Amino acid sequence: QVQLVESGGGLVQAGGSLRLSCAASGRTFSGIAMAWLRQAPGKEREFVAGITIGGNTYYADSVKGRFTMSRDNAKNTVSLQMNSLKPEDTAVYYCAAGPAVVRTTRLYDYWGQGTQVTVSS
Repeated sequence: QVQLVESGGGLVQAGGSLRLSCAASGRTFSGIAMAWLRQAPGKEREFVAGITIGGNTYYADSVKGRFTMSRDNAKNTVSLQMNSLKPEDTAVYYCAAGPAVVRTTRLYDYWGQGTQVTVSS
């Protein structure tokens, strides 16, 4: 079992920045892949970014160049630095864990409770 707790969401103006964090517990953190996914009102949950056990990162095209994901195995945390935010980035952001980074959201085994990110125009 893995427990995930997100923090860092909030309200920001377009062009601003936010940093999300996710703290993991319950299982060897260094042995699992991590991801950030989001769900906007009326839309399906979508992949945003992922980081492998080895530290390789993957991003959705919509956030590439603006978002940066990192992990700290010593602290059992992952972060998502979000810059140049746009109103279309508004969503509930979820931290998720699984055996690999995949873009199919339902394949992640563990999920946090989500944190709201709202970008005003």
